[in-house]
Amino acid sequence: ADLVLHLPLRYEDETRLTAIADLRPGVPAQVEAEIADASVQYRPRRQLVVRVQDAGGGELVLRFLNFYGSQLKQLAVGRRLRLFGEPRGGFLGDEMVHPRYRLVTEDEPLPQAMTPIYPTTAGLSQLALRKCIDLALQQADLGETLPEPLCKQLHLADFADSVRLLHHPTPAVSLAELSDRAHPAWQRIKFDELLAQQLSLRRAHEARRAKTAPRLPVQGALTKKLLAALPFKLTAAQQRVWREIAADLGEKHPMQRLLQGDVGSGKTVVAALAMLQAVENGHQAALMAPTEILAEQHWRKLSQWLAPLGLEIAWLSGSLKKKDKAAMAEAISSGRAPLAIGTHALIEEAVDFRRLGLAIIDEQHRFGVRQRLTLREKGANPHQLMMSATPIPRT
Repeated sequence: ADLVLHLPLRYEDETRLTAIADLRPGVPAQVEAEIADASVQYRPRRQLVVRVQDAGGGELVLRFLNFYGSQLKQLAVGRRLRLFGEPRGGFLGDEMVHPRYRLVTEDEPLPQAMTPIYPTTAGLSQLALRKCIDLALQQADLGETLPEPLCKQLHLADFADSVRLLHHPTPAVSLAELSDRAHPAWQRIKFDELLAQQLSLRRAHEARRAKTAPRLPVQGALTKKLLAALPFKLTAAQQRVWREIAADLGEKHPMQRLLQGDVGSGKTVVAALAMLQAVENGHQAALMAPTEILAEQHWRKLSQWLAPLGLEIAWLSGSLKKKDKAAMAEAISSGRAPLAIGTHALIEEAVDFRRLGLAIIDEQHRFGVRQRLTLREKGANPHQLMMSATPIPRT
């Protein structure tokens, strides 16, 4: 199935020949010509230069910068080549650098389908990959995956026909439609991929809904004190986001939210309010950041806001002395410190939470999946809030 769905990156049209006189710079084309001359030249560097002529009298230079000694024998004068490449203007006239070629007889038939070019890796040739895919197409189950009425309603092409066509498009198929992924066969694959993604997200959502998390309803005492003490008022966007998070924390299912916003947009104050809601309900909250500098910034800011409310905030990082780290771990495990802020040190085996109700991860894309899960496993399905200011994971 993986081979069947390993679809081409692009196609090369080897179903037709182009006369050398009709070649256009930068437009890949296939030429059939006879070798007129072949020699190794040493200026400006060692290279194999082959001059070919086609039936119309057009001449083309083939340049190979990396070559084997046996190639010079193979490319003897008088032999006929069928070659595919991108022509360009050169010092000796029109040329192709490292074209793909093979020796042919004068009347050898052309392929009946365009040649697929697949994403591959070092050591795995296009030819070997094509053979594996062709074998897979014969063996894999290509049965229809969608109900017939739905296919008719959405004008979707047959799945098996679509897959076969994408691997072996005939000359009648528009190369532009294939390249632009606009052909009905591509549309069918796109639909199936999006459907599979949505089904997988739905399954993940249902799996989360099946788990029970600690309910942390809005209490208001500490959050009101913090809002009153802040030297600024929350923006409308911060208030809206905070209301959504507060409502989720009150649910019996684990929250899994991504809080996104540019640097300086106020994600930390929203995180502080969420942490206080956990504390108000007798639970602990942890905030983990990927670097010690960022984690310390959070610790200083949150200490400035939350310490005046009478809350102890534990600080954990790899650079702490063993004695200090043990003292912080004890404050967390005993529950004396309802809030914990730190780096990866928070997920070390020695750190145990008494009642972790909320796990917050800043710049979440910089942690591995295993690391994020380890923090979650420090509690009984705690609520999760991921934060990011980086454009790529946000998109």
